[in-house]
Amino acid sequence: MTPRPGREEDPDRLYTLTSGRSRPVSDAFDLVTLVVAECDPVPGMQSEHAAILRICRRPTAVVELAADLGLPVGITQVLLCDLLATGRISARHPRTVRTAAQLPDPEILEQVLVGLRNL
Repeated sequence: MTPRPGREEDPDRLYTLTSGRSRPVSDAFDLVTLVVAECDPVPGMQSEHAAILRICRRPTAVVELAADLGLPVGITQVLLCDLLATGRISARHPRTVRTAAQLPDPEILEQVLVGLRNL
């Protein structure tokens, strides 16, 4: 049986990556939160932060990002909180709340339902 990604990592390395933090300071990131880089990596930046910015040039889910980095999701979330706090990334949950004006007209939905039932 092969170990899960991130499990073979040296615990000291993971501790160093997060400066000793084991939990994110914010609950802004769940598995499906989309992350987008707001800037390019800069010289001297932590290599994992730079990798996140390169990967997230297009919207990327936290779970995909963790897999690409080969890190546990919790460690990835801590790193993302660092970048979010400095404004280098933005995060958006794919299930945003819609206003009533954005919802389809109930009459149209009813007509569609009747049409489907008639098939």
